[in-house]
Amino acid sequence: MHASPTPTSATVARSTPKLAMAVVTTIFFMWGFLTCLNDILIPHLKSVFTLSYTQAMLVQFTFFGAYFLMGLPAGRLVARLGYKNGIVAGLAVAGVGALMFWPAAAAHSYGLFLSALFVLATGITVLQVAANPYVSLLGPEKTASSRLNLSQAFNSLGTAIAPLLGGLLILSAQPKTPDELAAMAQADVVAYRAAEAGAVQMPYLGLGIALFALAVFIFLFRLPAITEASEKGETRHYGIFEPLRHRHVLLGVLGLFFYVGAEVSIGSVLVNYLSMPDIGAMSEQAATKYVSAYWTGAMIGRFIGSALLVRIDAGKLLALFAGIASVLLLVTLTTSGMTAVYAVVAIGLFNSIMFPTIFTLGMARLGPLTNRASSLLIMAIVGGAVLPLLMGILADHIGLHLSFVLPLVCYAYIVFYGLNGSKVRGEPVVASTTTR
Repeated sequence: MHASPTPTSATVARSTPKLAMAVVTTIFFMWGFLTCLNDILIPHLKSVFTLSYTQAMLVQFTFFGAYFLMGLPAGRLVARLGYKNGIVAGLAVAGVGALMFWPAAAAHSYGLFLSALFVLATGITVLQVAANPYVSLLGPEKTASSRLNLSQAFNSLGTAIAPLLGGLLILSAQPKTPDELAAMAQADVVAYRAAEAGAVQMPYLGLGIALFALAVFIFLFRLPAITEASEKGETRHYGIFEPLRHRHVLLGVLGLFFYVGAEVSIGSVLVNYLSMPDIGAMSEQAATKYVSAYWTGAMIGRFIGSALLVRIDAGKLLALFAGIASVLLLVTLTTSGMTAVYAVVAIGLFNSIMFPTIFTLGMARLGPLTNRASSLLIMAIVGGAVLPLLMGILADHIGLHLSFVLPLVCYAYIVFYGLNGSKVRGEPVVASTTTR
């Protein structure tokens, strides 16, 4: 028996943190890839099932809703299994979700597609709850934000590659218009829709196999065992929402809600915004190149941010990046033409460090409450379902251009969090004892 380690001195059983970082980073790439495939699924399923935009957006609501609904159960699972086995479980659950796309396509059922997507997102939720704190604790607390930004950079690499590969494999054929379908015989329409639905079967089968293979690899790989009190059942006397009594956690949950909401809101309307006559006056196809630049900027920014965070206080750098994003939004709100285009695309570069930095600041110095805080922070990703809807309502009432005032408010809050809200008040949370 010995004194329990604090989060700043988590016990690492094996001295291979760099190799462990490399292995775990593949997981970040994988869930970035899977998440960004939603942007391909939405137009594909809209065409296959002749959906309205509201019905098609159930893809995003289902996906981000899983984070909210399954965040706490995922935290309890990781607390019971430990970080490594939690990662393995998350990969396995995501693999099951990916394989479910095959029967969903065979049955030609939108409901089954959404069910498969929910299971897939549940697995990614478990991965996030396990892998984010694992990377944060895999070394000194001072450089936790730097490590997580580096891992998240490879997550951004996945988001950059997924649309290209997904478009090639899933959207390879030009979908038929409603008028073209109306001119076809009923049997031909049924055969066409079945073939279109089946276009997702092989890509997701391949992803399912890859996820299971990665789960086996992680299970067999001797990752450093990080000993936290939360992994040894010492959180049983804490309530589920106990971390919210700590100001930096509560404000961090709000910070992630606003950040993810702002990022998804901007990304969701970017093509339409750039196509506006007084903004970019470009075709939707041309606009996708700027969307790609937006996500590439986020990836580059995370590599840069990872280096900067080794030398600069995480809260101050977060406030600086959010402040610059706010200025860029003001520029795009008050200008038109290519000035507005370049300003809004450049926001991607400064979005880069926000998620991993808010995450690490929000669960700093929590000891046995780390897993519970991680779950609550992951649940905050539901902002990606709520705020885009609010931005759409604003766009309908005051116009798409002016609706960018919503993400501006979100970034202003993040400036506050970086400068003030992220400061830890009181003593670090320390468990009494732990056994080995």
